[in-house]
Amino acid sequence: MRKLNAPILAPLAVCILALSLAACNGSDTQSSVVTETTTDEGTTTDTSTDFVVEVDPFNFESDALISSITTQTCTLSNGDEASCYKIDIAGAPSNYEIGVFCPRNITSTADEAGIWFDGTGEVYDITGDFILNLPTLYNDNHWQLYDEGTGLVNVTDTQESCDGAARPNVEEQYQNHCVECSIDYVDGGISESFLIPITPVATTQNSSIGNTNVGVALNGVVLAAPAPVEAILGAYTIAAFDDCAGHINLVAGYHYHGEAGCSQTQIQSDGHAAMMGYALDGFGIFGMLNEDGLEPTDLDECRGHTDDTRGYHYHAADVSENMFIGCFKGATAR
Repeated sequence: MRKLNAPILAPLAVCILALSLAACNGSDTQSSVVTETTTDEGTTTDTSTDFVVEVDPFNFESDALISSITTQTCTLSNGDEASCYKIDIAGAPSNYEIGVFCPRNITSTADEAGIWFDGTGEVYDITGDFILNLPTLYNDNHWQLYDEGTGLVNVTDTQESCDGAARPNVEEQYQNHCVECSIDYVDGGISESFLIPITPVATTQNSSIGNTNVGVALNGVVLAAPAPVEAILGAYTIAAFDDCAGHINLVAGYHYHGEAGCSQTQIQSDGHAAMMGYALDGFGIFGMLNEDGLEPTDLDECRGHTDDTRGYHYHAADVSENMFIGCFKGATAR
């Protein structure tokens, strides 16, 4: 993997760019929203306060970025002009080595391969038994991902085969393959730039995720839209993920399609789920479960809720669901 040693933003520069001195003294910048309620007895002020917490550049892991974070004026999806951070990520995890993907033999164990999930609520270890059981799992006898004579699994183990299989229109000769690509094919990672509003702006109507990226992990990896499972299975392929729910193609490089815990780098002192990234609207994304193994019970359709420490924020879905969040609560940069 190529070494990416570009420095992150220096503390003084962050204080200047963050538009608030709160970032310099270790506290999150918050804006309060106080609502008024009309009753039979007149208008009263609601004592409940919602907090909007600004994006904190210091949350990103060392080596997750390839250049200093800067600020620039941007236009949001609701038409507002705002200040955004420009965040250039490395496109490879800064906190671990990318794991294995496809098994090599029908005798391979879970330690020798990655995982697969298709949005049905299950996460499968891609063992040799999993490869053998594919016709039963998907009720289709056309599945044959191995050589019956040798027991070897059909794997896209060259750049040419990766290119032919890791695409929506899988070339015929690479059907019935376990698909994997090497990070070396993309020179150790594909860097990408994101514009994220410094202060998230909640909108009156939620926005769908669609086929766009969801956000960026704090360890420098793209949080991608749901994997196109129907197209993958329709070509009799398994687009293997490593145990961190990431995989590689030649266009996007290494990216996540689910939250498997590897990107939860900001532990919360109050037992709340750890932070793992930012959505494109600037709201933080945290893990699904707190330190007691419990998921919040008050999440909205976007998988978000509010507390007095983190403001409005999201909780990632279970990795088996092939998604991170349900929708964008805030405006994104155009």
